[in-house]
Amino acid sequence: MTEPAAPPRILSIAGSDSSGGAGIQADIKTITMLGGYAMTAITAITAQNTLGVQGVAGIAPGMVLAQIASCVEDIGVDAVKIGMLADPQVIAAVAGALEGVTSPIVLDPVMIATSGAVLVGPEAVAVLRASVFPRATLITPNLPELAHLAGRPLPGHDAMVEAAQELATTSGAAVLAKGGHAEGDQIIDVLVTPGEAPRLYEHPRITTRHTHGTGCTLSSAVATLLGRGETLPEAVRLAREFVIAAIAAAPGYGAGSGPLGHQAVRGTD
Repeated sequence: MTEPAAPPRILSIAGSDSSGGAGIQADIKTITMLGGYAMTAITAITAQNTLGVQGVAGIAPGMVLAQIASCVEDIGVDAVKIGMLADPQVIAAVAGALEGVTSPIVLDPVMIATSGAVLVGPEAVAVLRASVFPRATLITPNLPELAHLAGRPLPGHDAMVEAAQELATTSGAAVLAKGGHAEGDQIIDVLVTPGEAPRLYEHPRITTRHTHGTGCTLSSAVATLLGRGETLPEAVRLAREFVIAAIAAAPGYGAGSGPLGHQAVRGTD
């Protein structure tokens, strides 16, 4: 009997969402449903639900570093997903811990809350740009995050593409600019890879309030697919299909922005 292929080893470096819809919990569900082996380095513990965040407790930088080292040195990693890193010391620790990692790194730069509040201060953004962006294979900002990084409003599709190209040039990483916050009946995401023409990914907007954790799910899905050997454009395509299917399967929990239905999506081809 042929031995089954070993699952890709995916390390998620992110915060914990007590309600299970986003962060580490969404990442574990996504990685598992896509056939990966999920490992975690928790950067913060949150008390949150579909209505908002009720409390946050950060994890000491040394402990974050130790979690990463424990996974890398024993299990090994085929891809890394990084979520919110709000503290400059934690950002520096993560960057240092990943110095010897040559596997793909997907960075979801969580900077803007659903309310529009800025979650990451200028010092943290500066450290993120200097130490983590250059290590990333892919950066996945949504429109408000991309505008925050660009330092200007992005009123339309062309402005979004231009800002994504600027970020790709300055960071050296590919950029997946997510257009879900833009106006219109179609969602248009743009993948910009340095030296290549932009690739557009488009689907009809889904009218629903159950979108909690979509960014976490997308980025961890891309990381898992890269870890199993997919090309970046194909990983983005399949990851978007996973997210769309998970939105459609949302269980309807909570009174606010509800979680996705990860449990209903059995992989993607």
